[in-house]
Amino acid sequence: MLRSPFFCLLIILFFFSCKEKTIAPIKVDHNREEAFKVRDLGITNLQNKNYNSAFFNFNKSKLDFEILKDSANIVYNLIQMASIQQINGDYYGSKETLTEALPYVKKKDIYTVSINNFFGIADKELAIYDDAIYYYNEAIKDAENNVSKFSPLNNIAVIYIEQKNYEKAIQILESILNEKQISKTSKARVLDNLGFAYFQIGNNDKGLALMQEGLKIRNEVQDLYGIIGSNLHLAQYYSKNNIQKSNEYAVKAYETASKLRSIDERLKALSFLISNDSETQNAYAQKFIFLNDSIIKVRNNFKNKFARIKYDSKKEKEENQKLRLEQAETSLALQKAHYQKIFFIIGISSLFLLLLYLRKFYQNRNRIEKIKTAYSTETRIAKDIHDGLANDVFHAITYTQTQSLTDESNKENLLQKLDDIYSRVRGISRENNDIDTGSNFSDNLKEMLSTYNSSQTNVIINGVEKINWDSVEDLKKIAIQRVLHELMVNMKKHSEAPVVSIKFYTNSNSLLIDYSDNGKGCEKSKIIKNGLQNMENRILSNKGTITFETEPNKGFKVKITMPK
Repeated sequence: MLRSPFFCLLIILFFFSCKEKTIAPIKVDHNREEAFKVRDLGITNLQNKNYNSAFFNFNKSKLDFEILKDSANIVYNLIQMASIQQINGDYYGSKETLTEALPYVKKKDIYTVSINNFFGIADKELAIYDDAIYYYNEAIKDAENNVSKFSPLNNIAVIYIEQKNYEKAIQILESILNEKQISKTSKARVLDNLGFAYFQIGNNDKGLALMQEGLKIRNEVQDLYGIIGSNLHLAQYYSKNNIQKSNEYAVKAYETASKLRSIDERLKALSFLISNDSETQNAYAQKFIFLNDSIIKVRNNFKNKFARIKYDSKKEKEENQKLRLEQAETSLALQKAHYQKIFFIIGISSLFLLLLYLRKFYQNRNRIEKIKTAYSTETRIAKDIHDGLANDVFHAITYTQTQSLTDESNKENLLQKLDDIYSRVRGISRENNDIDTGSNFSDNLKEMLSTYNSSQTNVIINGVEKINWDSVEDLKKIAIQRVLHELMVNMKKHSEAPVVSIKFYTNSNSLLIDYSDNGKGCEKSKIIKNGLQNMENRILSNKGTITFETEPNKGFKVKITMPK
């Protein structure tokens, strides 16, 4: 009956433990929305040529996406950072940034073409042509379609032109022109490079026609950077035979490059204007020197700023990781303390309920045991009265009806019978009274045993007074008296023994009782049937031992050992 409340309380405790204010997880300032917002700001700054701000934004967005474990956006930001470094002449720095992206990409990832292409551009600008061609070819391998191959193929052709390997360049560029999917911008670029290659091998007319066609398309689509390249190629073409036209194209290239703030193209345009014999040569030379000195300072400044942004971000990331680790450890400690508190409460409550359950259990068991004992006692009293006392009373009544009471011997005999009946009544009463376990225990025990002393049975009791009964527990005293009483009843009913001996003695640890009679005895297998099993249960329940030794016509012996 106690089980339901026990488990109910556990459930309630668990419910309240869940209702406790849970420890909030560590909040991460970087979330996906913020990461995209910073990335988009970087794109805007890049379009507006605010390179420092754009680089900072892309780097911050990259760190945010690292926390979110978003590989694709990590790579995207790194590619944008590398492109900014290349725009500002930091080609070694761009290669480091691209290398940082490699662990986040797989073979034939959507970004592998861009990464390999940017590697190729960096090596081309650093004049590491063989490595540049290798990366361009890797980009071509990973390209998903022919359109994606046009840019790296064109770049390979440009390297071949730089290496004066014009035939290879022409072969590649013409193969691109034959593709139907080529865009106007790509076609203009290929026409310009192809015309320049033909010009370099001496096919001037074809070369000029192709370069002019490329410039026309670039003007139509407003490809400003492409227009600068076409004008520079035409300036170089006319520098051999028409200085005026060469200067015109060089000036156009210079002006467009100035609008776009493209330093390298401005320097190339100025180099043509300086090398061409013109009246303004000195002015252009001064501009060239000024721009060249400035670009070196600016690019060094950009390199330092890019490196500083990366270093500061790396340091901030390490500090944030350290802070998050400390916060996680603190949170874990708080959670541990929180759950320890809950488990402690549950443990104490469970222990309390268990003790309450055990108390109730033993109370119920003792109550049931008392009921059984009372029923057994009532049954035994009824049996004793019916089997013994009622018969004796009936015989006494019959005796008075059949015998003359004026005869002294008959009167004496009747008195004896009445005295026996009285003794039997006292015995039954004493047997079922509460046992006094106090200072009178030994006297009461001896008196109980003596009641079985009669003209037919001599009961010998030894050593009961020598036992220190105060050192024996009350439950053990009760068990001893009940067992000895049952032995005496059993002797009276079954043994018909002339002599009964009961000896009490002790050793260092135990109280010992030897019972023996010279009655009829019985088969050992019949002991349980004779009701002696109850004796054994009483002794065993008090951690004692009881042994029986009997055979037919050889008496009955019992040895009881009870720990003190």
